[in-house]
Amino acid sequence: MPQARYKQVVDRIAADIRAGNIAPGTRLPTHRQLSAMKGIALVTATRVYAELEQMGLVSGERGRGTFVRESAVPDGHGADQHPVAPDMIDLTFNYGVLPQQSDHLRNALRQLAGGGEVETLLRYQPHEGRLHERRVITDYLASQGVNTSSEQVMIVSGAQHGLSLAVMSLLRPGDVIAVDALTYPGIKVVADAFRVELVPIPALDHGPDLSALNEICQARTVRALYVIPTLHNPLGWVLDLAQRKELVSIARKYDLCIIEDAAYAFLAENSPVPLAALAPERTVYVSGVSKSIATGLRVGFLSAPSEWVPAIRRSIRATTWNTPPVMTAIVCKWLTDGSIQWLEEEKRKDAEKRQAIARKALKGLNYKAHPASYFVWISLPQNVRADQLVMDLARQNISISTAEPFAVSKDVPHAIRLALGSVDLSLLPDALIKVRKAIEERALY
Repeated sequence: MPQARYKQVVDRIAADIRAGNIAPGTRLPTHRQLSAMKGIALVTATRVYAELEQMGLVSGERGRGTFVRESAVPDGHGADQHPVAPDMIDLTFNYGVLPQQSDHLRNALRQLAGGGEVETLLRYQPHEGRLHERRVITDYLASQGVNTSSEQVMIVSGAQHGLSLAVMSLLRPGDVIAVDALTYPGIKVVADAFRVELVPIPALDHGPDLSALNEICQARTVRALYVIPTLHNPLGWVLDLAQRKELVSIARKYDLCIIEDAAYAFLAENSPVPLAALAPERTVYVSGVSKSIATGLRVGFLSAPSEWVPAIRRSIRATTWNTPPVMTAIVCKWLTDGSIQWLEEEKRKDAEKRQAIARKALKGLNYKAHPASYFVWISLPQNVRADQLVMDLARQNISISTAEPFAVSKDVPHAIRLALGSVDLSLLPDALIKVRKAIEERALY
């Protein structure tokens, strides 16, 4: 059977890109120009570029055209992120550990080993966690502005697990979740796994465009709203009280379930009350200790309206049965003796130091960051492509994230996110200066 002509065009362009005959970053002819050059219909030219984009060879950018992608971009800078090579300076992930934390863990393990409940910790636990530990977490949540009951609190295996449980328990395949157009990549993974649709809410300077959210809810049957109101990842905003009240008003108007991600909220002092305090009847509040303590300590917690608890409990049983009790026991002890509160304060101080370094090193660039966050969002100059910048810095042993993992819509901005929390403080200034210089050099091309 002869090959369709447009397929021949696709194959020829793909072969030239893969052979290096068309260099990464090259602007391809417009759809109309390709139509004239190849003697094909305009709609067919559009189909050609669509197939090349699906193959990952080109990217179409509204208002700019179609460009050849840098095909040698390392794993982790596309749709999914993965750990980088050990010899790289890692500006993609935050997994910093303060020097004192190792001693804290050693002491906690000694005390646990000398205590009277070691045998108990070897057994199955209640799916949602032991009652006395849920009471400890309930008290901690109260200190964060979430007034809930221990019957509504469930202990889970990290905040990512908590997000998965919320979607798995409360939504069905095909349901729609409204999310920020740039958001935490973990929710994209969850949505893909459970076959729910993410609809992007455009971003304004200091939060989501709530007028656009209202229009989305008028046009679509939206079931849930995923939101990071306090220290947004990756844009760093903290929504003010008026914005939070408007979000709640929209959620009530359209009967939306709110999934509130508070993973980084501990870094933002004196922030307005959580959405869970404003709309307790429809909010699942999700957080954990991976950011405040260490990523290896996979203990998270969520609070939900009472009527949703049985469904979430069943999902915990289906996915993990229960959170490993040794880790839960350590976390609850640290919550009780004030260790986590101390660690949170130290992490805030550490983040502020790193942001001060970033402000100095990145001066002159268009970037957004909360003064106590562990990340920076940099919008690149119009002629600087993110994938090329990734390769420039990889050659200098620096790993960065493009906007792609964070983008929900197909219009991916040329921007990068720098994670500041995993690099030794002594190495951070030089690494960030190299990032700035690489951007400046690209801007001169």
